[in-house]
Amino acid sequence: MTVERKSSVAIIGAGDFIGAAIARRFAAGGYVVHGGRRGGEKLALLEAEIAAAGGRFRGHTLDARTESGIAAFLEVAEAEAPLEVCIFNVGANVNFPLLETSERVFRKVWEMACYAGFLTGREAARRMLPRGQGSIFFTGATASIRGGKGYAAFASAKAGLRAAAQSMARELGPQGLHVAHLVIDSGVDTAWVRERMAAAKGAEAVAALPEATLMNPASIAETYWQLHAQPRDAWTHELDLRPFGETW
Repeated sequence: MTVERKSSVAIIGAGDFIGAAIARRFAAGGYVVHGGRRGGEKLALLEAEIAAAGGRFRGHTLDARTESGIAAFLEVAEAEAPLEVCIFNVGANVNFPLLETSERVFRKVWEMACYAGFLTGREAARRMLPRGQGSIFFTGATASIRGGKGYAAFASAKAGLRAAAQSMARELGPQGLHVAHLVIDSGVDTAWVRERMAAAKGAEAVAALPEATLMNPASIAETYWQLHAQPRDAWTHELDLRPFGETW
């Protein structure tokens, strides 16, 4: 039986895979979960699924690049129940050769993957600090740590997000807020990833992948849950996740 908690969780970037898995995990843990994404109507099936399992989930249409949008989204979550966890999970993974990376692409990726994260962290902190507790987590990527060929826009945005998260952790930690950045250093087991791998290596190579070569979104979600459960005297501020067989 799920024990309902009198707190809310907000997920910015509640996509079909990692974001949805995080929503399921925290809803199963008794929280009322608010998920935001562009095209919030796409969250209707997830909302119905979680409700059928006895959980509470609210889907919202959200443009995370707008200050007013983030503030309004978090205010709705806070109004239903005190905001205890806020997770920024916006991706913006694109690959363009440098000379084909337009000003618009670079700016848009930065807005989605870095600027929106800053807005999320600041607005979440404004609601959590009066209570002196709460968790703010940011989903990073391999690109958060090193740039790769064709990833000038994505890597610079993700590296900026990591730096912002580090600054927030140092400032907000002594005030009771747990800020953490998670580096997802592997492909996530989704249809989209498998299609990209098949296009690059062939369908047979993908079919022959050993079990647990790609990361299960539910396994990633469990890590967010465990992070939030950490005692204050042993907080993790950054961690990286990869399958056991990953070469790194």
